[in-house]
Amino acid sequence: MKRRMLLPISLGLALVLAVIGLCGCNTGATALGELSTIQLSSQAEGIWVSGTGEVTVTPDIAVLMVGVEAQEASVAEAQAKANEAMDKVMTALTESGVAEEDIQTQYFRIRQRTRWDDEKGTEEVVGYRVTNKVTAKIRDIEGVGTVIDAVVEAGGDLTRIDNLSFSVDEPSAYYDEAREKAMADAKAKAEQLAGLAGITLGKPTYISEGAHMPPIYEGIYYEYGGMAPAPAPAPPPSISPGEVKVSLAVQVAYSILQ
Repeated sequence: MKRRMLLPISLGLALVLAVIGLCGCNTGATALGELSTIQLSSQAEGIWVSGTGEVTVTPDIAVLMVGVEAQEASVAEAQAKANEAMDKVMTALTESGVAEEDIQTQYFRIRQRTRWDDEKGTEEVVGYRVTNKVTAKIRDIEGVGTVIDAVVEAGGDLTRIDNLSFSVDEPSAYYDEAREKAMADAKAKAEQLAGLAGITLGKPTYISEGAHMPPIYEGIYYEYGGMAPAPAPAPPPSISPGEVKVSLAVQVAYSILQ
């Protein structure tokens, strides 16, 4: 029994000594209290506002997501068919002026196709589908329609075009301008709040910038794909890049002058 009671007594004694030590150390307790007050005060005091800045820009690149999809009885047949079509699509992209470093694989999948058999009460494998997609960065905006025509003709019935978006290749300078506008917007809001409250606005004590989002306009959905015969050759589709917006947000805390 003595051995069993030894651990609780020792543990209780240690807790008592710890409490006495904390209570006896007035300096440490005061410093801890002051530190907590400073942290809480820095978070609670002042005027907190958010600001946004936006710059409208004419896009200089187009991003095309294009791929092929093949379905056959076996994996080997489906993959061979998809590989052949994809090689033709890649050749069409490079021959249309798209650099190899601007082409990147985004999606590759081999999926089993099944069908439910009512008589057997089980699923039966009826084939395999191979999907391969890439994104191509087209720097010649005026030639986007021609590139689309070329890949559709090269891939034939296996062609799949999922999306076409426009963006800015080097947005850094535009982010600088958007940042200036965001800070000006935040200051204007803080000054208005200070005036309404009848106080004097101080200097910023905290500034946080939101994550950069790529300036992309995805207003176009261009699709060609299906098992039906490919349509007769037609003029390149009319593509208008329009404008994209580069935006940025900041959060700023201002001190209050007494």
